[in-house]
Amino acid sequence: MKRPSAQHFASSLGTVWQALSSLMLGLLPAWQGSTPVARLIRHTARSQKKLLLLNGCAALLRSASEALLFAVIYQAVRLISGSPLPAMAQQANLSRGSTFLILLLAVSVIQLIASGSRALNGVLSGRFAARCQAEILPRLHNHILSLSYGCASGFKAGDLARQASIAPLAINTEIEQISLIVSDGLLALVYLLVLVRISPWLLLLAAVLAIGTAVTQAWLRPRIGAASREVEQQQRRIGAAITADLQVLRLLHSSAGTAAANRSFQRQLQGLDVRLRRLSTLRSLMEPIAELLPTLIAVVLALFSWQLSGGRSELLIPGLATFVLALQRLNLRLVRIGQSANLLAENLSRIELLNDLLAAEGKTFRRRGGYPFAGLRHGIRFEGVTLRYPGRSQPSLIDVSFQLPLNGTVALVGASGAGKSSLVDLLVGLIEPSAGRILVDGQALQSLDLDSWQRRLGVVSQDVLVVHDTIAANIAFGLGDGVSQEAIQRAATAACADGFIEALPEGYNTVIGEQGHRLSGGQRQRLSLARAMLRQPEILILDEATSALDSHSEARVHQAIEAFRRGRTVLAVAHRLSSIRHADRILVIDAGRIVERGSHDQLLARAGAYAGLWNRQQGRPNPTAARPPGTSP
Repeated sequence: MKRPSAQHFASSLGTVWQALSSLMLGLLPAWQGSTPVARLIRHTARSQKKLLLLNGCAALLRSASEALLFAVIYQAVRLISGSPLPAMAQQANLSRGSTFLILLLAVSVIQLIASGSRALNGVLSGRFAARCQAEILPRLHNHILSLSYGCASGFKAGDLARQASIAPLAINTEIEQISLIVSDGLLALVYLLVLVRISPWLLLLAAVLAIGTAVTQAWLRPRIGAASREVEQQQRRIGAAITADLQVLRLLHSSAGTAAANRSFQRQLQGLDVRLRRLSTLRSLMEPIAELLPTLIAVVLALFSWQLSGGRSELLIPGLATFVLALQRLNLRLVRIGQSANLLAENLSRIELLNDLLAAEGKTFRRRGGYPFAGLRHGIRFEGVTLRYPGRSQPSLIDVSFQLPLNGTVALVGASGAGKSSLVDLLVGLIEPSAGRILVDGQALQSLDLDSWQRRLGVVSQDVLVVHDTIAANIAFGLGDGVSQEAIQRAATAACADGFIEALPEGYNTVIGEQGHRLSGGQRQRLSLARAMLRQPEILILDEATSALDSHSEARVHQAIEAFRRGRTVLAVAHRLSSIRHADRILVIDAGRIVERGSHDQLLARAGAYAGLWNRQQGRPNPTAARPPGTSP
């Protein structure tokens, strides 16, 4: 067989490398551009330069070993077919048998080096993937928590859980498959060089294999990607449905809603099996096609080689055997590159989900920075505060103004949906007003450091949020690990919670279950009060703090609250007016406006909306018609 010139060899090498580079870059959409995941992977790559350099050296060593392996195999096959001894063997006066044994030993040693470098390549790639995961998972967690409360609450919990859970798989798949593509690409380059060295004419026929594989990949890849996105979207909806059912598990079991939930879940599953079958079918096409093409081409190559060698076995056997072996390994690498490309196409939907979650566009974030809040000196003032929630035509609060003086108590009264909880959320800093401002000692609340502000707040809500942990951990939630058991017990005693806690099987070490299902509503409220008392806040916010308590427990807890709030600034939301009759100022809110304000006695004397509510709760007839809601006090 005619051997190519050095110039032709170099030209072929450049062409092959350009083609492989273009192919590999085309397979890396997740690494290109300025997407969050791409920036993160590139940042990790820069920080792990030594690891990547060592990984690259391992890949090059493996490629060089493969090239040397084929050179030795070619000489061994030539020796078997009756060709003369190599020049070095003749100079060393080696026999044909000794030369053959040395070549076999060389094959074993070279293969050992190639296998070792392959193992090292895999280990280093795995380490790099682990480093990427170690960076992206804390960043993902921090990103979710850094979203503003209003923005985060707009997501479904199931969607966020799904996106967070797929992050390790997505990043690991991306790194591992790219590493395989680079490694297999280098090996494919070596095999192509071997083929060029043996016969460029035979390589022209072998190009049919590469073209067939490339066309197959080009046809399959976008279809696999589209099918994978459809499956991922439906699986995300299914995950969200499961999460939603788990969140209302008590309601489903107490309202005979499990059958309806199962029917709804079945509707979510419709079409999933069809999409999964389609994705599986597309995945299964690549390998059979890749196996068929080399067999057909090997037949043509054998016929063509026979013609080129004139039927002389000493020329035909070494070249054809080495060529077919190199072609077989080239085909294997091309198949593996195709498989990696298909996995990357499937993974692209996960990467897109991560990019959507990590992208800042269209999201609002928790406020960072500002002046540290050192303590309340004068009081808090709402000035013309208006609040509009996105997507709602009517504002929730309209031109609300009032003063919350230092160590004073202001109570909010009104029907459900009047805007009381919105005022609480504004004061806590969960949301910001659409118009107007909230002043803390004359300084805008938005200019304060939110963390330092919220650390001075104690919030007791009717909707008590607990975590699946012990009683002690729930009371000390958010305060770190430096809280003593004695402090936790003192807070529980002050909140009248010590009695039921000590009656539990493991006391303060009792795990309360998901959403605190092992506790009653009243017990959870006392737990929330103990949590607030442990923080020793300057500003106490009581949002229907005793709504779940029976009358006996409510009286005891009210006594505890009265003792605790002395010397503190208090904003209280109450449905039972008897609990706020001693407040310094009572605000009656209706449809987002303050319609009455004054002390308990002043409001009763006016015989307005507050007086009507009071008389109804006391079981008394209203002697005078209550002032219509919405009228000015």
